[in-house]
Amino acid sequence: MPDWLLYTGSRRPHDGVDRLPPPPPWRSFGGGPPLPVPEGGSGADHHATAYRPSDDAVQQVNAALYLRRPLLVTGPPGTGKSTLAYAVAHELKLGPVLHWPITSRATLRDGLYQYDPLTRLYAAGRPGGGHADRTGDAAADDDIGRYIRLGPLGTALLPYGRPRVLLIDEIDKSDIDLPNDLLTIFEKGEYEIPELSRRDEPEARVLTADGGGPGARVAVTGGRVACAAFPLVVMTSNGEREFPPAFLRRCVTVDLRQPADAAELAAIVREHLGPLADRSDDLVRRFLERSSGGTLATDQLLNAVYLCRHADVSDRRELADRIMPYLSGAADDD
Repeated sequence: MPDWLLYTGSRRPHDGVDRLPPPPPWRSFGGGPPLPVPEGGSGADHHATAYRPSDDAVQQVNAALYLRRPLLVTGPPGTGKSTLAYAVAHELKLGPVLHWPITSRATLRDGLYQYDPLTRLYAAGRPGGGHADRTGDAAADDDIGRYIRLGPLGTALLPYGRPRVLLIDEIDKSDIDLPNDLLTIFEKGEYEIPELSRRDEPEARVLTADGGGPGARVAVTGGRVACAAFPLVVMTSNGEREFPPAFLRRCVTVDLRQPADAAELAAIVREHLGPLADRSDDLVRRFLERSSGGTLATDQLLNAVYLCRHADVSDRRELADRIMPYLSGAADDD
């Protein structure tokens, strides 16, 4: 592998991201003080360790890391678009992947933070309202940070010492305005929480998208969050819509394809299923035959191999066909 590659697709965790050079002047961000990346795996380590990225995917991931730009990953279902994010987080030890699944109702605010005013109002209305401080006395100042939780995007933009990995899944399902709204955040690398910026107290401790527990609260000063290391933002798309040119020119893009031949498919099956992949050549060939009649996904083949290995049936082909229905472009008799 060329020396400049930080992510190599080796699937072995290492500290290569520490070799990342300073960003281009136009992609430098001044957040701080630096926070440690939460410990733990990517959140889907089995898939990450079995993932086989293409050479093109490896090159484009590194381009996104160097340029501090979002990565737009397109391709048909089952090509590993989402798994790529977990594979990078696993190899470069970037902590748990922050996952933001997109729907048609998703807004930029959903990704940044959520504020729960009703619970705050209820707490204030209880007898002796407010929270006890460390001395046991009722706190005169309402701790608004208890009612604010950063979303996946908002958490990714905290000033971590290493870039977090943010997976924005199926962005083509979003409202037409969301990609343009994201552009502003991606360019600035920061955002404001108005509920905090209006307070007299300069600092509040809020929850993050990493879950509960004492370590999951971080300090926000002046209601402003700014990144130090721009996150690796992996946006997936099934190609269901076109994106504005202004959005595309600010992204590094990669198009993932289905495995091209039986040898590549067989290697994927072995990576995921190990010894269970023995004597699966007939199912690999059947998958390729059916692929000419419509869209199939690689995980359908994995399901078929696993089930046929355990099911006591005389006709493996018939069972496999039932487990591998066409996703689109189905033949008339399917």
